[in-house]
Amino acid sequence: MSETRVAVLTAELADLENPKMRAVNEAHGDDHGVNLSKLRAIAKRLKTQQELARELWATGDTAARLLALLICRPKEFSRDELDGMLRQSRALKVHDWLVKYVVKKSPHAEELRIAWTADPDPVTASAGWALTSERVAKKPESLDLPGLLDTIELQMKDAPDRLQWAMNTCLAQIGIHHPGHRARAIDIGERLEVLKDYPTPPNCTSPFAPIWINEIVRRQGSP
Repeated sequence: MSETRVAVLTAELADLENPKMRAVNEAHGDDHGVNLSKLRAIAKRLKTQQELARELWATGDTAARLLALLICRPKEFSRDELDGMLRQSRALKVHDWLVKYVVKKSPHAEELRIAWTADPDPVTASAGWALTSERVAKKPESLDLPGLLDTIELQMKDAPDRLQWAMNTCLAQIGIHHPGHRARAIDIGERLEVLKDYPTPPNCTSPFAPIWINEIVRRQGSP
């Protein structure tokens, strides 16, 4: 029965494929053409189903994996399962949703954050830095913020794209949420010039850390 359900759902996702959307997504590292609002509507219909989520994940299909991440129970995955899932996640959106919607809610999040940040694979390391950015903003206790800035200063300029983006996000979060480190964070961003020329649509904030930090601080009226 479950195999039939998976087949029905993957067929439903395939019917939602839009070639133009796939072309746009593929340019950003995602091999699917499914409208995410429609995918979320399917997830809302299914509600939480952990075993079905595991079976959808096992198909290897990007859209099916995104659906799996929306209907799973994050706390039911073991540390090793999450580690394996991350290493299988090369589509950018799957990688992002796995960290954002599942790992962050897992009791293994901190252990994985430490392990992933030190991993030699830059894609895996980027997940560790994403989790670190979350802690910088929401639970900075026991984090070595000067040490993080040291690492960013030494490594971000030459890091591969996905890792560089994650480290830059961490740099911005330190500057935004920790006034005592703001001047140094801005200085690092100005000297390294990472994402300085990144094309930014009108009414969006540039990912260039000095602009990002100053704009969010201004909006929040932070000290």
